[in-house]
Amino acid sequence: MKKTMIFGHKKPDTDSVMSAIGLSYLKNSLGENTEPRVIGDINKESHFALQYFGLKEPKYLNDVKLQLKDVHYHKGFFIHDTESIYDGYQAMLREELTGIPVVKKDGTFAGLVTIKNFSHILINENVEDLYTSYDNLLRVLKAEEVYRASDEIIGKILVAAYRSTTFLSNVELNPNDILIVGDRHSVIEYAVHSSVKMIILSGNSYIKEEHVEIARKNGVNIIRTPYDTYRVSRLVLLANYVKTMIEIYNPTKFLETDFVSDVIDKNNKLKHTNYPVIDKNNRCLGLLKITDLSEKNPKKVILVDHNEKLQSVEGLEEAEILEIFDHHNLGSITTNNPINFRNMSVGSTCTIVYSMFRERNVEIPPMIAGALLSGILSDTLILKSPTATPKDVEAVQNLAKIAGVSYQDYGMELLKSGTSLKGMSKEDVLYNDFKLFSVNGRSFGIGQFFTINFDDIKKDIDGYVQVLDRVAEGNNYQLVALYVTDIIRNGSYVLYNQKGANIMNLAYQDDVFEGYFVEGCVSRKKHVVPIIMEILES
Repeated sequence: MKKTMIFGHKKPDTDSVMSAIGLSYLKNSLGENTEPRVIGDINKESHFALQYFGLKEPKYLNDVKLQLKDVHYHKGFFIHDTESIYDGYQAMLREELTGIPVVKKDGTFAGLVTIKNFSHILINENVEDLYTSYDNLLRVLKAEEVYRASDEIIGKILVAAYRSTTFLSNVELNPNDILIVGDRHSVIEYAVHSSVKMIILSGNSYIKEEHVEIARKNGVNIIRTPYDTYRVSRLVLLANYVKTMIEIYNPTKFLETDFVSDVIDKNNKLKHTNYPVIDKNNRCLGLLKITDLSEKNPKKVILVDHNEKLQSVEGLEEAEILEIFDHHNLGSITTNNPINFRNMSVGSTCTIVYSMFRERNVEIPPMIAGALLSGILSDTLILKSPTATPKDVEAVQNLAKIAGVSYQDYGMELLKSGTSLKGMSKEDVLYNDFKLFSVNGRSFGIGQFFTINFDDIKKDIDGYVQVLDRVAEGNNYQLVALYVTDIIRNGSYVLYNQKGANIMNLAYQDDVFEGYFVEGCVSRKKHVVPIIMEILES
């Protein structure tokens, strides 16, 4: 069963991280195969909660773009360089392909042969050379072993086509010759005495035991095939090692982790039909026929705490969204198929996950209870935010009992853990909890940072404004604002990019200035985003 990734938004807050962890635990308890992930750096508050309840930090997910490993290419389709040309040709016929990668003994990629290479064998001037194994000859010629002196056969092919007397008087045999002959005992006797490399007996020809004995003494290999001399002479070249026909030693090849979009871009220039697929150690994994790209198995994902494309992982449009669980307004994400979309007017996505545990009668272990509790307390400011609902209150009370903590005391510790500026740059403060929004084709970003002492930020307001200006200008955002929420005063100090001043004045119908305090403004979802969206819409 392919694993489903569960993750929140790009700037993960505690609710985003903990709802992914809680939902993944629930899904796995019900027999699914999921894994919680994060698509951005975890903030201090989330780190505190993870350590407090002994939870592992979810792994980072860079993107969910389609990779070659998500495509049904011809996995395991290759041939070892010591197999025969005939084997390679038959493999291509079976799979209806026009190329086959060749690998060395250790599985590393050696080269590519195509149907065009096979056709060249028929008109190759150098038709007498044979470089193969005894076993390849047995297999290709459907032959039987008479005497084996060596496992590898290297030499020049010679057909005993003349009359025996003519052959004996005019052809000089040497140890490098591979003789194709029928039941011509005088020629066979001449060959074993000449210590030729091999005798290929055509037409199931009989060989005298005395000649076999001489062959043993002189190291002459002998096989017997039911094919007539003409057919043997045509097939024997196909017994050559397939590596002898490699013309393309370094073709364009792709890693299995390469993005499908990059493969398509490259193919648009090259127009090839086949591409070898390798791993990072140059081991061949198979062959990509360019038409294979139409058969995809996209990554499966579940989104929590967001349903805005701008807030989500790179490549989301190439993934298969199975479900969304959120408590925000409806955003811009669309899907090709119907999905389960649970959107509730509650203070935290963790409250939704808690409800699902109850609905499915799955017991919540203490550490998962602590995770869900942390997400709710963070998003509702310990139930003081206007976004808090009776469902959040019920969830907090029950989860706190399971986790074995006082939610008021733990909640205050949790919020305080994220208020320290120690070791943080101004960019870190902005992006600590930052979300992007879009309306009428225009984007704006809102960051929120909780504090119990605004003075640390106030003393360098100009520096923060410069950062906001740079972010807005560099990304063509209409507004970038940082809401510094004072837990004690129950309100937020507002900083914004200079070109966004007019939007802020309209939002609060006042002459807003940098560091302006908005009393009662503690929820980005209820107190900030709706106001900004209404202004930009009008």
